[in-house]
Order: sequence, then structure tokens, then C-alpha cells
Amino acid sequence: MKRILLTGGAGYIGSHTCLELLKRNYNITVLDSFVNSSRDSLERVIKVLETKIPNVRKKIELKIGDIRDAVFLEKIFRNNQFSKNFDGVIHFCGLKSVNESNIKPAEYWDVNVLGTINLIKFMKTYNCDTLVFSSSATVYGDSNLIPISEDQIKKPINTYGKTKAVIEEILFDLSKAPDFNLKIAILRYFNPAGADGSGLLGEYPINKPNNIFPLLSRAALSKNKTFEIFGNDWPTIDGTCIRDYIHVTDLAEGHISSLEFLFKNKPQVACFNLGIGEGVSVLELVKIFQQVNQVKFPIKFSPRREGDVAITIAENRKAKNLLNWKPKKSIYDMCSDEFTWQKKFLQKNKN
Repeated sequence: MKRILLTGGAGYIGSHTCLELLKRNYNITVLDSFVNSSRDSLERVIKVLETKIPNVRKKIELKIGDIRDAVFLEKIFRNNQFSKNFDGVIHFCGLKSVNESNIKPAEYWDVNVLGTINLIKFMKTYNCDTLVFSSSATVYGDSNLIPISEDQIKKPINTYGKTKAVIEEILFDLSKAPDFNLKIAILRYFNPAGADGSGLLGEYPINKPNNIFPLLSRAALSKNKTFEIFGNDWPTIDGTCIRDYIHVTDLAEGHISSLEFLFKNKPQVACFNLGIGEGVSVLELVKIFQQVNQVKFPIKFSPRREGDVAITIAENRKAKNLLNWKPKKSIYDMCSDEFTWQKKFLQKNKN
């Protein structure tokens, strides 16, 4: 069976992708520094599968370290437990907060861009030519064309988005090298949400969460906690931002579909939007979350945040047509699965 390296594989999207890869009988090596993820997430992956897949623990290997550490990274390629070269890499590793990226730009350029260059060097050295790169819809910036298609000009307006856009350009350049026939899928996904339907695995923020769904759960589960909405004067129907939310399980399956697409096709760089293709405003999301989970909490409006945009909705026909993939879960599933998971997570961690 094929062997896959997942950088940042213990994170939110990475751990759910681990889960789906193991279901499909892949062997996986996870590289993670645990700067903004938890080792417990991989234990939870195993817990979900241990009654369904005999010896599942033997199919997942963990390597703890920093992707910028060349000595550490080479050891992973040279000496993994499966004793063979990796068939492919899914690259999640990186810093991901839009707001934080504007505060700590040097750190984002260092980790995201230099880390990726380091990874590609060792992929070439050890004859691994297949890469799925975790990019972001932030590369499009404040697009006036909705829905957003893959061929739109990239105009990121925050440091996080700029690092993703630069990495994409680096990958396009590398794909032209005559001595390295790369197969690359660049996945620009929009707003991941929800949790695995088992209720045993979900987002596991180590620091203060940045994503909207964990913040909704914390507002619902904390007495008198107010949910903060940034801006009520956006050019939308209710003045709040509109986003395309996609269930994390659909997103994980999109990564595997991309990987298998690359295995079957010639060297290329292919970009895919992964989103539902429908927008929900922040205010609408709050109402749906409260309705689905039968909870109430107050909201307050704060000024807009630097780097935010009014509307992002994916044009996802390319992914549907070429990857044999489509999102299966609704915004209602996201709200229900997220809250089921967060109730367990917050009760355990008391924060």
C-alpha cells in the first residue's frame, strides 16, 4: 500500500485527513511540531478506527520536529518505519491566522515559505514527485467576481495569504525543472468547519481559537459569554461577512481525491477550489448554530479586522469534474458536528 507523508498532520484538517487515509488503507507518517496542535488528536484518530481496522496503530508513524530543520527532515525521508520512499506528500504544515500574520509577518514568511522550500528539496533528493499543497482562498484577496474561480488573479491582502500565493508561484516554477517531474495539486479551500461524525475528533486549538466555529461553541457553553462579530457595515445583505463554509470531512476527502488524481495522471500543477459553492453570512451562521443546537448567547459588533474581505464563495466545478469529488455535508451538519465535539473538548479542558 502507498506511503504518504503528512506535514502538520496532527492539526485540524491534517488529523481528519489522517483518519480518511487510514480508512483507505494507506500507511502514513505524520510530521508535526505541535506548536499549534495536540498529540492527542492522533490518539483520537486511532480511537475512532481501532475497532474497525486491526493493528491500525502500526499504520501511522509520528515524527516530532520542525519542517525548517534540514537534518530532522532528511532523517524522515531516509529512515521512516515503512523503509521505503514516500509515494506522496500532503503539505499542511504552516502558520494560519490572518490576524496574527499581520502582527508577526517575519515568522509567517519563515515558517510557511522556507519550510516548504526545505520540504521540496528533500522530496527531490528522495525521488518523491507527488505533492498536495494546502493553500487558501485568501490568495484571491478581495475579489469582485463571485463565485471565485481558480483562474482569477491572485491579490492577497494579508501576510498569510501572501505567503500562500508565493508558495504557489514557487511550485509553478519548480514544476518547470527538467530534472524533477513534479505532480502538484494546489488546494485553495475556503472556511473549514465541523468535526468528524463520531464525535471523537475535531478542532483542537492549543491557544485562543481563531476559527469561527470553536468561538461559537465557547459562547454557547460559557455563561454570559458574548460572541463577537467583526463589522456590521460590510456590503452584504445584513452587513456581516459572507463565507463559504466546508465540512472538514469533505475537505479531507478532497485531499485524498487530489492525491489519487495525481497518481493517475502525468506531471502537472493543478489548482482546485474546495468549498460548497454557497455563501452564509456570519449573522446567518449564528442563527443556524443556535437553532440546530438549541442554544442562546448574546452577540456584539466590533470594528472590522484588517485583512478581512466582504464575500468569499467558491466556484467548485473544476474539483467536482476532475477529482470525482463533491461536498456531501451541509451547514447544518457542520453546526451539529462541531458542537457535539466541542462540548466534549471544552469539558475536558475546562477553558
